[in-house]
Amino acid sequence: MVADFSGGFLSSDGGVLLLRQVDRSIGLTRGLARCFSDGRDQRFVEHSAEQLVAQRIYGLVLGYEDLNDHADLRRDPLLAVAADKVDPLGMDRRLDTDKGRALAAPATLQRLESAVDHPGSRYHKIGACVEKMHTYLLEAGVRTLSKGAKEVILDLDATDSRLHGHQEGRFFHGYYGDYCYLPLLIYIGSVAVGARLRPANKDAADGAVAALEPIVAAVRRRCPRARIIIRADSGFCREELMGWCEDRHISYCLGLARNGRLQEALQPTMTRARECAALWGGHTRQFTEFSYRTLQTWSRSRRVIGKAEILGDKDNPRFVVTNLSQEDYAPQTLYEDLYCARGQMENAIKENQLDLFGERLSCAGFAANQVRLLLASFAHLLVERLRAIGLQGTELAQATAGTIRLKLLKIAAIVEVSVRRVRVRLASACPRQDLFAVVHRHLLAWVDTG
Repeated sequence: MVADFSGGFLSSDGGVLLLRQVDRSIGLTRGLARCFSDGRDQRFVEHSAEQLVAQRIYGLVLGYEDLNDHADLRRDPLLAVAADKVDPLGMDRRLDTDKGRALAAPATLQRLESAVDHPGSRYHKIGACVEKMHTYLLEAGVRTLSKGAKEVILDLDATDSRLHGHQEGRFFHGYYGDYCYLPLLIYIGSVAVGARLRPANKDAADGAVAALEPIVAAVRRRCPRARIIIRADSGFCREELMGWCEDRHISYCLGLARNGRLQEALQPTMTRARECAALWGGHTRQFTEFSYRTLQTWSRSRRVIGKAEILGDKDNPRFVVTNLSQEDYAPQTLYEDLYCARGQMENAIKENQLDLFGERLSCAGFAANQVRLLLASFAHLLVERLRAIGLQGTELAQATAGTIRLKLLKIAAIVEVSVRRVRVRLASACPRQDLFAVVHRHLLAWVDTG
């Protein structure tokens, strides 16, 4: 056996061609690049804003979490093809030291994120407009909705992004037991429409109303006949949010933290649940509803759903508050089919943080980390569109980003560059060649009909 490094121009990310096709279809990185100001002298620019954004987003989807990874990735000819480099081998670079490196170096990419912390710096001439990024994420996410949708559910959640340095806005959070940020994430299904970074000394619901206002307006423009439901856990059960929803005829379904008065109201139902558990054994649950108002914080009485559940020898009471009527949702249906379905949003958050590195907020400045959080959300949106358009009806239709990366995107490829074309030879032993072809057909068909 003889091994050497004479195989030519190779890439381990043959599936990036599918990402490029999805991106071109929806115009994601093209639109995102317009959220960056570029004060560079264009006569000397070798990497456009769109190419830099594409390189960063594709890198996240392909599993390269650190900017340092791009020190080697900048020589990957297939990633250069995906980022629309004219010469994917990089032989057209001005400096001899850059020849063979078609893509941007980590230091150049880093300026995309850190420029917001250095306004006016001569070394940070290309930087993000954070509010434009928020607006574009909302617009791109809402475009995934069918205009004829009858119901749109907005899921809110606060999650921890643990910090391992002395980043700006760093606070200790007692619940998570560590120093972290507390970003507010808003999803429609598996599509992110809001990603607001917050320090950990904030309440879970802090800024929720301000974040929801443009989202609700955008959804109503897109789906004028849809009923909008706000869904979240008990951390968002605040008078400000509920009153805002009621004033604007928006429905909500929120978890409600238990207390002595609530448990007293649930006691008759809990007694029946214990009797059923004693007769039938094991797990049982009963539901009830009643009108409830706090002693001080709520402005009015509201409909509360109570779940009396027995898990062996353990009681498990739970409560949900809503302004949906009995005709809309019976107590058990509201809890089991509507409220518990928010677990899908929690899965989406895990995918964002673990597979697309949304919790890797290691910049020194708070604003730069907000940009990082948004870039991860855009990478998540690109994966979601690949899943919804290209993978529909396939074995990976419900797969996570990590599984899609492993089974579809990580394909060995030989890249041959000539004067007129780039030819990509994917691995002959790829076990999912048929799936790759199906995804490609779906993407082409969607472009033709879209």
